[in-house]
Amino acid sequence: MRIWHISDTHTYHRLLEVPTDIDMVIFSGDCSNPRDPYNNESEVRAFIDWYRTLKIPYKIFVAGNHDTSIEKRLVTKEDFKRHDIIYLENEDVTIEGLKIFGSPYTPTFGYGWAFNKDRNKLERIWRNIIDEDVDIVINHGPPKGILDLSTDRHGGIERCGDKSLLNRVKEVNPKLCLFGHIHNHLDIINQGTMKLSGLDTIFSNGSVVKDGRFGTLTSHGNVFEI
Repeated sequence: MRIWHISDTHTYHRLLEVPTDIDMVIFSGDCSNPRDPYNNESEVRAFIDWYRTLKIPYKIFVAGNHDTSIEKRLVTKEDFKRHDIIYLENEDVTIEGLKIFGSPYTPTFGYGWAFNKDRNKLERIWRNIIDEDVDIVINHGPPKGILDLSTDRHGGIERCGDKSLLNRVKEVNPKLCLFGHIHNHLDIINQGTMKLSGLDTIFSNGSVVKDGRFGTLTSHGNVFEI
């Protein structure tokens, strides 16, 4: 099974170089931009119109904090399903023996973003909805300390990921943990993959844009064979 992971296209999906011989494409959130869900809807629908045309047998979509029209149900799971796109929101699906879980939740920051949850509630949430036997975990945001570097309001370096998610992934030890949300930023490179000692899991930040330069892609996602 060859899997292409992409994330955070922010409307620039048509600039992507689509790899060949892919069995499954997984998108982990932020196909759009506006906070206002009514302005956001047209961008999400334009993404669906592109995504459905990909000549890839399995297409999976998980929403992100920018995809506000999905949270408000202006765009629904049925809108994806009618185009043979699998939409996952805190649920799993099994495809050719692979159990795949997807969630849009990220720790709360700012105001008006979609699918935000308080950090102190996420430990309980992940334990309740990520099963022990899952093979692929898809989240919009990264686990703490994994391809999640950014700068704080004072210009210092900070890690933006979710510690509770990291705890659960360590327990489950899936084959893949796929996310985006935290893009490349200034001289910080988050796009790519990494592993942790003692875990089989490959972690992937599939974001394709760089903060401040959304019109130019700095990645075309990551490809895996499992």
